[in-house]
Amino acid sequence: MTQAARTDADRTDADLSGVLRLAVMRLARRLRNERVSTDLTLSQLAALATLERHGSLTPGELAAQEKVQPPSMTRIIATLQALGLTSRAAHPTDGRQALVAATPAGTELLAADRRRRDAWLTQRLAELDPADVEVLRTAAGILDRLASA
Repeated sequence: MTQAARTDADRTDADLSGVLRLAVMRLARRLRNERVSTDLTLSQLAALATLERHGSLTPGELAAQEKVQPPSMTRIIATLQALGLTSRAAHPTDGRQALVAATPAGTELLAADRRRRDAWLTQRLAELDPADVEVLRTAAGILDRLASA
């Protein structure tokens, strides 16, 4: 490949990066607007979802999963517990630790939140041309791989 061709390809990739970044950000913002409860911050909602997905975790493990500092996670957990969305229990093997878990109320809040956002997105997909839906079906796997890289 010539230097000129490589430069054109690099520019095209950079253009795609910008367009894709903006589209993903706009979609994420639109989905956030469909949240059931705006009483929770996105960090609180993410921590609750992590607990639901992974089960009981120590505050330190949860902070590591969410990539936040332990003092920030302590505040998040305190708020979620005060709202009845998480519970604390003694760690079975380490008396210095506690385990945090999503409560049934927390799990139901997440389920309602997902139902609402899924319903909005399902409606938007139904408005698209079937060929576009197939492109998105393929792109979803690719986006997932990008996000996991």
